[in-house]
Amino acid sequence: MVGRSPAACRQLASSARRRIHASEAPTSATAASAARRADVVRDFKEAWRAKDVDALIRLLDPDATAVGDGGGLVSAAPHPVEGGEPIARYFVGLVDLAPDVTVLERTVNGLPGLVVRQDDATVAVLAFEVAGDRISHVWAVRNPEKLRPWNTG
Repeated sequence: MVGRSPAACRQLASSARRRIHASEAPTSATAASAARRADVVRDFKEAWRAKDVDALIRLLDPDATAVGDGGGLVSAAPHPVEGGEPIARYFVGLVDLAPDVTVLERTVNGLPGLVVRQDDATVAVLAFEVAGDRISHVWAVRNPEKLRPWNTG
């Protein structure tokens, strides 16, 4: 149908599979950037717990955005928080509202993230978009319905 012999078609398929497999293999640059993203998220966690606004500002892109999802069931920022400094101040303010939480580094959506636990229950999951050495976007899920998978098992 395509004007090629069965042997030629097998060769094309084999070559295509090799190219796909090679493109999926992590490179050392990819591994380094994944490690760097994890470092940035860890630094964010430490600065957040220390209430270090200046360190958070350095970690956040000046044009960063943070979005919270409470699903109307729990409190969350009603509108996106825009800018590195406002986001830093917002997160530091949260520490005083819930001083008895545990913040854990976990994989969220396949990337480094944070899980906030209180009284043996997950109360928030944070995902980050990191560009270079700075956080450009923070998504905070607080909706208990969406956190159900994080509270089972």
